[in-house]
Order: sequence, then C-alpha cells, then structure tokens
Amino acid sequence: MAHVINDDCISCGACAAECPVEAIAEGDDKYVVDADTCVDCGACEDVCPQGAIVAE
Repeated sequence: MAHVINDDCISCGACAAECPVEAIAEGDDKYVVDADTCVDCGACEDVCPQGAIVAE
C-alpha cells in the first residue's frame, strides 16, 4: 500500500527530499505520491512537519 498526502500538506518539500525512490512530486496544490513507485518505506511520513502523510 502506498502512502497518501492529505490536504494538510504545506508544500514544504521535506517528503520529496527524503523519498529514496523519488515517488513524491509537487502537485498543483500539494505534493503527491505516485502509488506505483512508492515502496511504502515510511520515510516521508517520518519527516512531514504537518503529519499530512498517511499509509493507505
């Protein structure tokens, strides 16, 4: 299961910088996770200052 970034995202980019497989990219109004690339490691979830990333 991939992680998902919710609307609490402030587009700081911390998650994208931490992702080892580059599954996170800047979207129109928040960062988004490519579910096909995500390896569910949780690194992004650990660094998000808003707690906006959750496992689905």
